[in-house]
Amino acid sequence: MALDEVGSAAAEGGVLDPHGPVARVAEDLWWLMFWLGLAVFVLFAVLLALGLWRRRGDDVPRDDEEARLTRWWLVGGGVVLPIVGISVVFAATLAGMRDTPTEASAAADGALEIELVGHQFWYEVRYPEAGVVTANELHMPVGRPVVFRLTSRDVIHSFWVPALGGKMDLIPERENVLVLQADVPGRHVARCGEFCGLSHAHMELVVVAESDADFETWLSGIGETGAPTGDEAARGEEVFASADCIRCHGPAYGVPDDGQELAGPDLTAMARRASLGAGVLENTWDNAAAFIRDPAEFKPGVDMPANDLSDEDLAALLVYLGYDR
Repeated sequence: MALDEVGSAAAEGGVLDPHGPVARVAEDLWWLMFWLGLAVFVLFAVLLALGLWRRRGDDVPRDDEEARLTRWWLVGGGVVLPIVGISVVFAATLAGMRDTPTEASAAADGALEIELVGHQFWYEVRYPEAGVVTANELHMPVGRPVVFRLTSRDVIHSFWVPALGGKMDLIPERENVLVLQADVPGRHVARCGEFCGLSHAHMELVVVAESDADFETWLSGIGETGAPTGDEAARGEEVFASADCIRCHGPAYGVPDDGQELAGPDLTAMARRASLGAGVLENTWDNAAAFIRDPAEFKPGVDMPANDLSDEDLAALLVYLGYDR
């Protein structure tokens, strides 16, 4: 089952249903442009209808008064009206930019910092203050500005949560900064908006806005997640190492060193995430097993190779990763 059926169905808000101050600024601008555009369209339609109704034959000469009136309409409708419309939108945009929080203003308000790194084809999410690293699922507290530091490890990706604010690109060797805030709890789905390869359409990020208490509980839970115990989990840990999973994903439990670059997503608390493969599958035992065996079947172009594991080794690996049968 794809995230379109799981996560997107539960997504809340949108461009015209804002859940934060930045999105409300964008909504106000959208409605302004809509009503201005509608007014211009109605005016044009009325004038066109009048012109067609009053149309004369081509062989009938026009008098000077009608020619002068025609020139005034051309100047007014072709020059003055566009300048007025653009000026109104420009002034409203400047006012909106003034009301949009910046990195400096967010820092003064005690903002949370989140580092978001784009990969083909998944999102790495880092909470530097807490030393927590996760992937494809982002949690943020309600009523508190969040400074997102955006970059990419390969090609250009993007980050856009329509209910919270505008889109910004994740660019290699560059850090873009976006400040957002959620005013109400909600669940959103962000999709990459820049074509980044074969699985561009299969690159999604679940964004959960929740109360401070719920956020702190989630964050501390991720940070304290430990490996399951038992013989089967121990066997799974051996499989994790022998199958070279650790080379791309780093340790399955515990945060990698800050300088360590991961080729694949961090797997801490993987079994607790909403989806697999950045949105391609619902996160269940059977789907996880199928994805590990042949990830390219669900995510074309993915770098993760197929894994020819025995049923026993695969089951042990899933137990080690925290899945329940």
